[in-house]
Amino acid sequence: MELFKAMEQRHSVRSYEDRPLEPEVRAELTGFLAQCNQESGLHMQLVLDESEGFWGFLAHYGKFSGVKNYIALVGKKSAQLDETCGYYGEKVVLKAQQMGLNTCWVALTYKKVKSAFQTAPGEKLGLVIAIGYGTDQGVPHVSKAPEAVMETEGPAPDWFQRGVQAALLAPTAMNQQKFKFTLRGDAVAAKAGMGFYTKVDLGIVKYHFELGAGTDHFRWAD
Repeated sequence: MELFKAMEQRHSVRSYEDRPLEPEVRAELTGFLAQCNQESGLHMQLVLDESEGFWGFLAHYGKFSGVKNYIALVGKKSAQLDETCGYYGEKVVLKAQQMGLNTCWVALTYKKVKSAFQTAPGEKLGLVIAIGYGTDQGVPHVSKAPEAVMETEGPAPDWFQRGVQAALLAPTAMNQQKFKFTLRGDAVAAKAGMGFYTKVDLGIVKYHFELGAGTDHFRWAD
């Protein structure tokens, strides 16, 4: 499955089958996480057969069921941590979709189980991504109009419009879509709005924008 197809088909899934990840699937995911960790400096980890974090009131409130596997997004404390978690976490999400797995970003409705993952000195857990075989494929979220999240000096080039459309396919906290892309010359600025986890969302939508627009067409504004 191509990455753009994965973007279109990926929807948040909160209910999972009681089915373990096969050894070859675990190995491929672990290898991909190691690659992303090397690129980003994060310490993302695959947590298997651990249901305590998705048990009780919080899981019930978040409408989760059957979650036993998740990705722990761990990294060094910094102002950039949330955005980096979003960018590389979404890489893992789309990789999982390509592998036939389902996912859901999880923040407030997860109970932290410290024994389930490792944090080195100076690191912290940002949030987690539920992963496994969904009982369904989820449903598409309602999106804003492209004009609501973009600004250009003139007519928007095709590549910029494709980038914005890809960004609108991205998951954001509570489906806020509080982001904006601004084009000036060949430079694109991406800005997060105010709200819960909008910096994580910014990392997610920037990765989607790159996939849709093609990184050879633009540079990120300083």
